[in-house]
Amino acid sequence: MPHGRNVQVVAISAAIGAVVAVGAVAAAGPWDGGQRTAERSLAAARDSRTAAPPAVRPSVAAAAAAVPPAPSAAPVLAAAGTGRPPAVKALAARLAPLMTSPDLGTTRTGAVLDVATGRLLYDHRSGTASTPASTTKLATATAALGTLGGSRTLTTRVVTTTPGRIVLVGGGDPTLELGGLAADTAAALRARGATSVRLGYDTSLYSGPVLHPIGRNENLAPVTALMVREGRLDGSASGPATRTTDPALSAAASFAKLLRSHGITVTGHPAAARGAGGTQLAAHQSAPVSALVERMLTDSDNDLAEALARQVALATGRPASFAGSAKAVAAALRRYGVPLTSAVFADGSGLDHVDALSPATLTRILALAASPAHSELRPVLTGLPIASFTGTLAARFTATPGAGVVRAKTGTLTGTNTIAGVTVTPSGRVLAFCFMTQGAPSATAAQSALDALGSAVSSS
Repeated sequence: MPHGRNVQVVAISAAIGAVVAVGAVAAAGPWDGGQRTAERSLAAARDSRTAAPPAVRPSVAAAAAAVPPAPSAAPVLAAAGTGRPPAVKALAARLAPLMTSPDLGTTRTGAVLDVATGRLLYDHRSGTASTPASTTKLATATAALGTLGGSRTLTTRVVTTTPGRIVLVGGGDPTLELGGLAADTAAALRARGATSVRLGYDTSLYSGPVLHPIGRNENLAPVTALMVREGRLDGSASGPATRTTDPALSAAASFAKLLRSHGITVTGHPAAARGAGGTQLAAHQSAPVSALVERMLTDSDNDLAEALARQVALATGRPASFAGSAKAVAAALRRYGVPLTSAVFADGSGLDHVDALSPATLTRILALAASPAHSELRPVLTGLPIASFTGTLAARFTATPGAGVVRAKTGTLTGTNTIAGVTVTPSGRVLAFCFMTQGAPSATAAQSALDALGSAVSSS
């Protein structure tokens, strides 16, 4: 890795990690002690911009934090950073010519929020809602963490309902791998003296249509409670893929094959069944929700987004469908006090053009994730891709001031390009930003224009 890029990663890691420490101090004692800690830590972070890189590339630390918000209409976050925030007029002058770029299309909105004070530093129609594309996943992530908790796991079970009959019961884990579950099931069957079974599969956890409102799409498998590796058939781990049209049946067929490899005879073909009331033979736990959220944001994983949205619906007593999930996510954000003026949720992934969010909504979500009052939301920030390094930003912000110091979620649909994230300024100030565009003539040009805006914020 080039020396300069490594130094930039050190800078954002140290700066954002330092502000986490501020939040811990602020939550435990007087604010001024936390502020002094922040000043020392962020000074070290600034020095790291020119320090020699470590031998091993560091992981990016946890996200920004600040003292808890007042219960009234006071700023979402109180002081977290050090140094001065950029002046409003100077920031507007820096961003204005970039916002007029024809590459941004016919409609553009934006906001920059000082995480330390909750103050809106830049406002370009920030309350106007438009198609957010995959920045919708910030809302889904917040709802999932806030409703389920980061330690929750998704459980896939195998039960026996009648002698010689077992059922594979989907628990909504799109990342499921069946090897260990098959081995455990075979062992449990042999312990019972059973070596021949019929296999059923249960997808009843979810309801409603399995196809996304936009129809079949290489970016999302049919949404069912039972699938293996997101229904991918081409060996891919993320992004568009060739996918099975019936993930549940494919999962059951794979499970039957694995059972046979462990000496269990599976008679007939797997068939839809119900596992309710059955005796559990084996179970598989997913990674915790915190890790699923991080993967969803880093890779912009649509399958995980829809699965997590359904888990929010289930946890709040709503149908685990596209409609139920959308209502559940919106309700979770309202409980956090996130402004949802003109907001529309049609899915959890942002694939639907009907979705609508504003920069005000998205920057508030990012600010909440930085608050020690809501440490459960920290994976919203730690999951954000790092500009020019990871996930969906790996090939963006190259050779720009934002490389390594911007963490952001992007969104891209036909005619829609968005970005929302956080950055650390040279003075050590943590800012949240969001820019949204519609009608751009070229997605590539629009992305470059958005990267220029993010870089301008990071160097302000």
